[in-house]
Amino acid sequence: MPLLDIRNLTIELDTPQGPAKALEKVSLTINAGEMHGLIGESGSGRSLLARAILGIQDPSWHITADRMMWDGKNLMEMTRLQRRSLMGDEISMIFQDPSGSFNPTYTIGKQLLEAIPVANKWAFWRHTRDKRLTAQKWLHKVGIKNPRKVLNSYPWELSEGECQKVMIAMALAKQPRLLIADEPTASMEPATQAQIYRLLMQLNQLQNVTVLLISHELDTLANWCNRMTVLYSGQVMESGPTSELLAQPNHPYTKALLDNMPDYDLAALHKKLMPTLPGSVPALRHLPIGCRLGPRCPEARRQCVNQPVLSHYKDRYYACHFPYHTEVPDDDLLA
Repeated sequence: MPLLDIRNLTIELDTPQGPAKALEKVSLTINAGEMHGLIGESGSGRSLLARAILGIQDPSWHITADRMMWDGKNLMEMTRLQRRSLMGDEISMIFQDPSGSFNPTYTIGKQLLEAIPVANKWAFWRHTRDKRLTAQKWLHKVGIKNPRKVLNSYPWELSEGECQKVMIAMALAKQPRLLIADEPTASMEPATQAQIYRLLMQLNQLQNVTVLLISHELDTLANWCNRMTVLYSGQVMESGPTSELLAQPNHPYTKALLDNMPDYDLAALHKKLMPTLPGSVPALRHLPIGCRLGPRCPEARRQCVNQPVLSHYKDRYYACHFPYHTEVPDDDLLA
């Protein structure tokens, strides 16, 4: 049984110009103990999906889903208090805006200590001391060189990168079953980025922490994730094992992402233009009907005005009428 199973999730937003579907029929399955990558351009709805899983939603959101299960429990039927308890005990998230997620009137130490659970082996008269030592340990693991100074500082006294590291330490200190990392290494230098990803990998392999890694960098997810889901403009394009998805992409958008990746092994002319997919991502108020990639898709045909369903083929999922490397019925080839 999957740890997280979402089927046909749709999020409709109330806007001054009327309702708009930011996510449309999104399906996501995450098994226990895997590192799952969620890739998409800015505005594709990655953060909206993460917040919907946590239950952090705005009053202007209207969420519908055929199924939204967490370890066999229906998230849609849980009360607000049950979702909050689940978020505190079993699911943690590293938010994309670290400095805006802290309370500026409390020190980092006060906020971090609240997130650390009390271990059974701790004596009751040493809880505060042991918690503080644990907080320093996690801060040191995420690359903070002076943990004591950071614990006594306020969020507005730290840089954006330091706030991001503290948020990662706060999420990991809860020892969750599922960790949602939304651009966890933003505003960090490359050496620290590698350290954070290695830490996530160690938690996944040694403590069986399931990780949903959200990023717009395909090469990063390819190095660390077992499976990958590709989002575009609020719709799932393709999902499957990372190695197979990179070797033989079924969806034209996935193939375009791979073709447009720079090859550092080949010499390139100075100021040479990189290959890109023609067009741009549609605005939320001007979404095309059917497949949202249709106006930019090199394989688009008349049938693409109908939204494709998420099809299953050899442990791969794709939403395309004319996929690559699969057998398409003759009726679908009519243009």
